[in-house]
Amino acid sequence: MSSLPSSIDIAIIGAGAAGLGAAHALRDKGVSFIVLEARGRIGGRAHTIMASPDVTFDLGCGWLHSADRNSFVAIAERLAFTIDKSRPPWRDQAYEAAFPRAERDDFLGALEAFFTRTAEAAASGRDAPASICLEPGNRWNGMIDAICTYLNGCELDQMSLLDFEAYEDTELNWRIRRGYGALVSAYGAGLPIALNCQVTLIDHSDRRIRLTTSQGTLTADKVIITVPTNLIADEALRFTPALPAKVEAAAGLPLGLDNKVTLALDGWDHLPKDSGMRGRSHSARVGSFQLRPFGQPCIEGFYGGSFAREIEAAGEGALAAQAIDDVAALLGNGVRKSLRPLAESRWGADPFARGAYSHALPGHADKRAVLAAPVDNRLFFAGEATPPDFFSTAHGARDSGERAAKEVLASLGRH
Repeated sequence: MSSLPSSIDIAIIGAGAAGLGAAHALRDKGVSFIVLEARGRIGGRAHTIMASPDVTFDLGCGWLHSADRNSFVAIAERLAFTIDKSRPPWRDQAYEAAFPRAERDDFLGALEAFFTRTAEAAASGRDAPASICLEPGNRWNGMIDAICTYLNGCELDQMSLLDFEAYEDTELNWRIRRGYGALVSAYGAGLPIALNCQVTLIDHSDRRIRLTTSQGTLTADKVIITVPTNLIADEALRFTPALPAKVEAAAGLPLGLDNKVTLALDGWDHLPKDSGMRGRSHSARVGSFQLRPFGQPCIEGFYGGSFAREIEAAGEGALAAQAIDDVAALLGNGVRKSLRPLAESRWGADPFARGAYSHALPGHADKRAVLAAPVDNRLFFAGEATPPDFFSTAHGARDSGERAAKEVLASLGRH
């Protein structure tokens, strides 16, 4: 990893997928650049750990969404990361005991009807909370809302209908056996990156841009900003002169919350591996589980929206406790003695994330383009909140970093 220079052509803020995508696009282009990362590791919200000697766990992103158009697929192949192409467990592989098939089919029918209504409503071009598309009195509304907290990190009443429909999902989802976070980290190997280097101020009032960081000051000709929207909206990263349009755009694209937990599972080998499990629910306060992912001796849990926020606020270990209670309610109390907490994410409490991924508030679907637009051909913006279609994904973030780097090179008259 690199030490901080006093002067550079291009500074990239953030070593998540977007910052790494930008850095790769600037390589061998005859410019000097450095990536400034506040954390002591690269990858941002992509982070794989060994939760135990036999359990690999992605604390952040775990799926190659829209895999047929996902730029990380080719990167995984180039870096010799094994891709698992088996179908995800979300819909048609649910564990029968927890959610009888007839009921599940009824729910899936209601969910499809909801998605049809959102598409029809969005076609009008008028924005509204996506919750207007819930059918009044439908028994599955709470569960539809829960599914949408997994997708967006927020409940439907906080979700822009137009943004909800703009997301592009080719419905092909693959995984990386060694972990998506491990892939993103490997993708960043060999790049000039300064770790533990938090940028707090970007002064673009002079001919050269001056960056105030936790390791001192740095001047640059161009800056690519890839930090999460909440850091811009909260002004943890400030601009001089101020950029009110960027702050407002970021505030309209807050990070929702999704958290994951993995529980060691002793025995219970009869549970189908890579199978999904969810209970019936009349509210959005419900988790989703993956039984024995990759055949590993564990159960992975996923919680979203205000329920995830409430659990996270209860402190370290609260998510595992909730998951154990929920799994026991679905599989019977006898499973408790076979479960043990291994690891959990707390993305809302992470000072450099402050959430999971962005969603547009109702009336703010146009803010992604506002956030992505360059300022004075000197400040450039990337990150998962900026793509018009693949937002809230690691590959969307990576591609946006590449896009911002190309904008920088064009502004320098290079290609």
